[in-house]
Amino acid sequence: MATHKKSILTKFYLVSAFVAFILISVVFRVFTIQHLEGDRYRELSTELTIKQDTIFANKGNVYAADGNLLATSMSKFTIRMDVLAVDGNVFEENVGALSLELSKMLGKSSSYYQNKLRKAKKRRNRYLLIARNIGYTDYLKMKQFPIFNKGVYRGGFIADQKTVRAHPIGKIAERTIGYDDFRGGAGIEGAFADYMEGENGLRWKQKIAKNQWKPINDVNEKEPIDGHDIITTIDVNIQDITHHALLRRLEYFEADHGCAVVMETATGEIKAISNLGRTSEGAYYEKRNYAVWESHEPGSTFKLASLMAALDDKVIDTSTVVDTEKGRIYIHNRKVEDSHKGGYGKISAARVFEVSSNVGIVKIMKKNYDHRPQKFIEKLEKYGFKEPIGFSIKGEGKPIVPEPEDKSWSKISLEWMSWGYGVSLTPMQILMFYNAVANNGVMVKPMFIKELRRQDKTEKVFETEIVNSKIASKETLMKVRKVMENVVVKGTAQNIYSPNFSMAGKTGTAKKYISRTKDKNGEWQGGYYSSKHYVASFAGFFPADNPKYSCIVVVHDPKKEKGYYGATVAAPIFKEIAQKIYTTTPIDNQSVSDEVDFTSIEKQYDKYNIKLNKEYKRIPNVYGMIGMDALSLLENIGLKVKLSGMGRVKSQSLKKGVRFTKGSTIILKLS
Repeated sequence: MATHKKSILTKFYLVSAFVAFILISVVFRVFTIQHLEGDRYRELSTELTIKQDTIFANKGNVYAADGNLLATSMSKFTIRMDVLAVDGNVFEENVGALSLELSKMLGKSSSYYQNKLRKAKKRRNRYLLIARNIGYTDYLKMKQFPIFNKGVYRGGFIADQKTVRAHPIGKIAERTIGYDDFRGGAGIEGAFADYMEGENGLRWKQKIAKNQWKPINDVNEKEPIDGHDIITTIDVNIQDITHHALLRRLEYFEADHGCAVVMETATGEIKAISNLGRTSEGAYYEKRNYAVWESHEPGSTFKLASLMAALDDKVIDTSTVVDTEKGRIYIHNRKVEDSHKGGYGKISAARVFEVSSNVGIVKIMKKNYDHRPQKFIEKLEKYGFKEPIGFSIKGEGKPIVPEPEDKSWSKISLEWMSWGYGVSLTPMQILMFYNAVANNGVMVKPMFIKELRRQDKTEKVFETEIVNSKIASKETLMKVRKVMENVVVKGTAQNIYSPNFSMAGKTGTAKKYISRTKDKNGEWQGGYYSSKHYVASFAGFFPADNPKYSCIVVVHDPKKEKGYYGATVAAPIFKEIAQKIYTTTPIDNQSVSDEVDFTSIEKQYDKYNIKLNKEYKRIPNVYGMIGMDALSLLENIGLKVKLSGMGRVKSQSLKKGVRFTKGSTIILKLS
């Protein structure tokens, strides 16, 4: 019995010791957590329930020269409600009035919102979605609605802000204005991204149910500071004229793409630039910045360089007689042919240019430069054709001008260059050259930016940059300007002649080279100049006697059945642009103020904000658009977008023309 009692006591002592040990461990751990590690755990708890959220600053605005808004950042708000935060009596007294105000703003019935709010109250919903993509003006109004006007804690009003980029004048000049986002950087916005970035703000948020976060305070801890502004050289009126003139002709000729640029002669300021590409549905939009990016064989617009070089070297005069024979000659067994059957016979060098005789210009160059081609190449370098212009915006195309020491140089290289083949230039390079002729031989660099501005203070003014102070003699310039005027009066562009308004320029029609590539079967194809695909162009200036503006128009792949010559396709666009500018903008001795009225700009900004939020009532058609462009458009009008695939939009879940409510989801399938 004693042994048994002793065993029981031993077990009791062991259990007691174990329990005591556990109690001591618990007490020690509590003491450690509370006193020794308390700060760390309190900090960890805070980190898990409270976070600091970034409020992204608005980028700076992009303005036209006259102060018109070209690109801006718009604040969009998603409105939610913490129904649990609202006192029951306050809720019952005001839910009807709140529902009525929501109905007026958002469109659905008052009863719909009242039922929605009451259900959320029963379910103790702390993150009820009220509306998406609300503009700043509507956000301010909504903050004053019944219940919401009591703030975050008593009114349950939750507003999540995001920033979207918008273009008040639409897609006009979009590729030049550019962007700086997930797509990368392009255009003006891409080039000046660092300058336009603002300083982000901060806001504390608290974790609530279902891993959701709501702002702790109505006021931000740190307010975001908007980025700096850019004043461009774009004139909205001239831009609108240029865009629509190009668009109409591209649509008529069913061309693949084209561009048109207007440049102020004396300053180099780009007043308008339009780049339009065709979708599979036949619509046109700002697809790429063809004027800056696309280097191609210019065709006959290059003949101005050939003629001017020969005149400046005094190897010919405008009266020099050239025998074009019957409009066909062979250079090392390669045919050179005029578009006019039978040729022009013996004509002056001036007339060679006016009628755009390929045979004539080739004969001039062969006779005078075949034994010294480098002399001509040096002239081309003087004309700005050897190197890129050097824009701040990305993606400028590289020129190709062969030299005698190159492996690609052949016995016919010089002759082919003389009429615009075997060289590759961007439209902007050609325009800079033509502008120099209009500007009495002074070559100025094309410029897109006038000022960098911090709020209402100018930080930097961009002055006109002279590339070459004298590209040719005064005598030569006078002669080529006269023959360029005659191109319109009695030459290849006489179809655009107007007795009331003088223009000067040169037509261009070039066959497109089809590159040699392998098809899917491994067979070689291409490697020739196509008789089906052409580039039509016209470059010149106006008024002819006292040029104010220079302009280039380039159209790729017009439908051959409707026309493909520069005179038919491109020259009429030039005429429409020139005449409309002449009749709607000051040209001769008329001053235009460069002062920007920022008060009116602010009013314009507010008006555009309201317009943007009310403009779209129905689903737009985005078929054929680049996926990211469609995403931007649809999100800006208040839709949630889901993308599937890559490339262009091949289908959309919501059909065009269907009415929609903000916050609806649209699914886009991309190819």
